[in-house]
Amino acid sequence: MYESYYGFTERPFQLSPDPRFFFATSHHQRALSYLQYGLDQGEGFIVITGPIGTGKTTIARNLLANIADENIVAAQLVTTKLAPEELLELVAAEFKIPVEGNNKADILQSIENFLVTLHNQGKRALLLVDEAQNLPAETVEELRMLSNFQLDNKPLIQSFLLGQEELKDIISAPDMEQFRQRIIASAHLKPLNLEEVKDYINHRLSQANCNKETLFSDDAFKLIFEKTLGVPRKINIFVDRLLLFGFLEELETITINAINEVAEEMAVELTGSLNGQNLTNEQKAQPLVVNSSENVENIKNVLREVEEILETSIQQKVKMTRYIDKLLKQKNREYAELQSKEAEN
Repeated sequence: MYESYYGFTERPFQLSPDPRFFFATSHHQRALSYLQYGLDQGEGFIVITGPIGTGKTTIARNLLANIADENIVAAQLVTTKLAPEELLELVAAEFKIPVEGNNKADILQSIENFLVTLHNQGKRALLLVDEAQNLPAETVEELRMLSNFQLDNKPLIQSFLLGQEELKDIISAPDMEQFRQRIIASAHLKPLNLEEVKDYINHRLSQANCNKETLFSDDAFKLIFEKTLGVPRKINIFVDRLLLFGFLEELETITINAINEVAEEMAVELTGSLNGQNLTNEQKAQPLVVNSSENVENIKNVLREVEEILETSIQQKVKMTRYIDKLLKQKNREYAELQSKEAEN
C-alpha cells in the first residue's frame, strides 16, 4: 500500500486494536488507572463506558498485554445478547474449563471448582466483558452472582465491564442496586479534543517510524478533527484513506484540498448517509406525482445527484486502477533491483 511511499514500517492506522499503538489521553489514562486499581484491589467491578470508537477495547487489550502478575488468569468476552446460562457457558469456554453435564448447576459447579483450584495455586481469575451494553439485566446480575464465589474471605473472580453508554442505563436501573454497590470505580471515555487528535495522529505515525514531520500541517489536524469529531476509530479510517489518497496522487504533504476531497468521497462512511440527514416517515410515504412541475424539478435534482454519485464512483475506480498500476511498477522495480543484486553476487 502506501507504507513504502511514506517510509512507514507498517500501517499506522489499522482498525484492529494494537497495544503498541495505544495513546492515553487524560480520559484513557484515568480509565486505565481505574482498571489497574481494580487489579490491585482484587475485588469488585470496574465499569468503563464510552461512545462507539472511543477506545474501550484498546484499553482492555492494553491492560491484558501489560499484566505482569503471573498469578492473574485473564479471559476476555466480546458479548452479544447472552442469556445468563449462555454467559456461563462462554465463561467456561474462555477459561477452558471442562464441564460435566449440560445444565446450569453443572456449569456453575465446574466454574467454582476451577476458581478454587486457582486459589489453591495462589492465583485468581480476571474476566473482561467487552460490549457489555448488549447484556440483558438478568445476565449482568449473573455476573454479580459469580462474584459471590469466595474462599478465605477473598473473591475468586473479578470482572471488568466495558460498554457503550447504554450500559450506564442498565446499571442505573432500580433493581441493580446490589450490583452498583460492588462497583469500586467507573470511568467514561470521551472523543479527543483538537490537541489530542494532533498528538494521537503523531503518536501513531511515530510508532510506524514516520520521519516526515511536515506530513500534516496544523490546519490539516484541525480539519481532520472537524471531519471525525475526535472519535479515534473514525480518525483511523479517515487518515488511513488520506494516506492512500496521498500515495495515489503522489503528495509529499497531506493538503487541505486532499482532506476535503477524501471527506467528500467518504461522506457515507463518516456520517452514515450522503448528507447526514434521514428522511421522515412522512417524506418517505409521499407518492410521486409526475404531472406536477415541482415534482419534475425534484426528479431532475435526484437524477443530478445520481449522476454525481456515479461520477464519484467512476473516479474512485480510476484511482484504484492507478494505484494497482503504480503498485505493479513498484514491485517490478523491486524485482529488477533484486535480480541486479543477485547478478552482481
